[in-house]
Amino acid sequence: MRFIIAFIILVASFLNVNAQAFKYAFVTDTHVGTETGEEDLRRTVNDINQQNDLDFIIVTGDVTEMGTKLEIKLAKEILSGLKKPWHVIPGNHDTGWSESGGVDFTREFGNDKFTFDHNGYRFIACASGPYVRMSDGHIPRDAVVWLDEVLKKTPADMPIVFINHYPIDNSLDNWYEATDRIKKYNIQYAICGHGHANQAMDFEGVPATMGRSNLRAKDSVGGYNVVTMRSDSVLFAVKKPGLAIEPSWRGIALGKFVANSTGEIVRPSYEINTTYPQVKKAWSYHASANVVLTPAASKKLVVFGNSIGEVEALSIKDGAKKWGFKTGGAIYSSPAIVGNVVVLGSGDGFIYGLDLNSGKEIWKIKTEASVLGTPVVDGKIAYIGGSDHGFKAIDVKTGKKIWTFEGVEGAIVGKPLIYQGKVFFGSWGRHLYALDQSNGTLLWKWNNGSANRMFSPAMCTPVAKDGVVYFAAPDRVLTALDANTGNVRWRNKEATVRESIGISEDGSLIFGKTMNNEVVAYKTQTTDPGVLWRLNMGFGYEHTPSMLIAKDKQVFFGTRNGVVYAFDPVSQKTVWAHKVDNSMVNTVNVISKKSVLLATMDGVVALLKVK
Repeated sequence: MRFIIAFIILVASFLNVNAQAFKYAFVTDTHVGTETGEEDLRRTVNDINQQNDLDFIIVTGDVTEMGTKLEIKLAKEILSGLKKPWHVIPGNHDTGWSESGGVDFTREFGNDKFTFDHNGYRFIACASGPYVRMSDGHIPRDAVVWLDEVLKKTPADMPIVFINHYPIDNSLDNWYEATDRIKKYNIQYAICGHGHANQAMDFEGVPATMGRSNLRAKDSVGGYNVVTMRSDSVLFAVKKPGLAIEPSWRGIALGKFVANSTGEIVRPSYEINTTYPQVKKAWSYHASANVVLTPAASKKLVVFGNSIGEVEALSIKDGAKKWGFKTGGAIYSSPAIVGNVVVLGSGDGFIYGLDLNSGKEIWKIKTEASVLGTPVVDGKIAYIGGSDHGFKAIDVKTGKKIWTFEGVEGAIVGKPLIYQGKVFFGSWGRHLYALDQSNGTLLWKWNNGSANRMFSPAMCTPVAKDGVVYFAAPDRVLTALDANTGNVRWRNKEATVRESIGISEDGSLIFGKTMNNEVVAYKTQTTDPGVLWRLNMGFGYEHTPSMLIAKDKQVFFGTRNGVVYAFDPVSQKTVWAHKVDNSMVNTVNVISKKSVLLATMDGVVALLKVK
């Protein structure tokens, strides 16, 4: 009798979802822009349109290969051919190399997150980064804020399906912000892409399914999943265009969710902060969106932008907000302060000059595309590049363009170098450029010989000494070029330095952050010096473009997991380390060795004080 009652209760809990059976298509990783991406997606759209029993379609990111405006428009055109409702979010390929900082995706598709109800279920999908720079996956700060709002309006017993491009595990640096929230509700299961293969997963007790890529890969045809929702279970089955649906490969029981994780639940550790108690936060401010840039500082203010287009100014004394200014697009341009003017670019296609004390607009310059590049200032002139294939010199006081170079391949997202009357900068178009500082004439351009744009020297800020320019691209090679001719002086790949370098205060050493634990040093010279020394700092696997900044006889840098480090280049020892959060630390603004200003991708802006 007791068994019968328990069985009835179990069945009742399954049926409690009050949902009718239905099917939907689960498409992911279409990568329009690759060799077969367009054709594979067109075949899938045509195949879906021939099935009358599908209620809607969900596309879980990496819709395009490089997130370009043309790729996004093409993907939108193809997906618009679907005859049933469809919903889409971006993946890291749509945002990480985006020439618009994700603005084009949002403009074309209407949003980078969505929620809708269907037959008693609530489907909730968040965007995933990283945005513009290489880093771990990241649910954007504004998406987490939005998720809180959606969940607050969701009844406790309403069944939820959670959708993300990445798995909700430590491939996202803030995975716990999702799992901690959805586990408080009646989550049924999660779906994701990113891994290109069908896989049964579990996120801290939340059953999950990774879907195969729509690309054909080594097959003759691509494919996707058909998801069948029943009263007691959900089934996943592969459907290849033109072929019969395959047997279900994955089933998940549905019912009232009870958190029951069999694995260890891990959260980021801040134990490193106890090792260096001399470092404390003087203050910390959490912005409402991602901050993927270096904050600028005057004697009184800290100024920065965020990924929903806001520019904010805080008191450098206590972090209190002093003013805000709204642009029309995401900001990934680190501001520069020149006298009373703040200069920065925006994803809305404008370069702005703002009043430092009030935040009011002094001038703005319209360009033909997003401006993600960071300005560098020499005297009263700011030099900045954008995604319109142009690089400009601007009078900071008036906003008047002095000259424009229009021959840039790909988007400019980094910070230029001014050296010996020349402007040096890279782009996602494979090249490093050298322009005449006085008139913008092209002096030379160089590339590493790879046709793959993902190896472009775009994110590493160049440094220079004695007529040689140094930089490191994602090809993991430290490169030295003759500043006058662009000829290769040497290239060294023994330490796998990726996009993160710096130069000593006296110019005698180049520092490089490797991809595993070590900082290395090279002598600045015209022939390959090899690695001079290595310092194991124990930061683990590392790939974020956070430059190394030398100041007051120490060197400072940030990492992908929210830790800022300082080391002594003479004694070759770690001075201190401090964990701020668990997301990427951008290139830090070192005010002095006792005062370091920083921002993290999760929108934390903080001032560290060292005793």
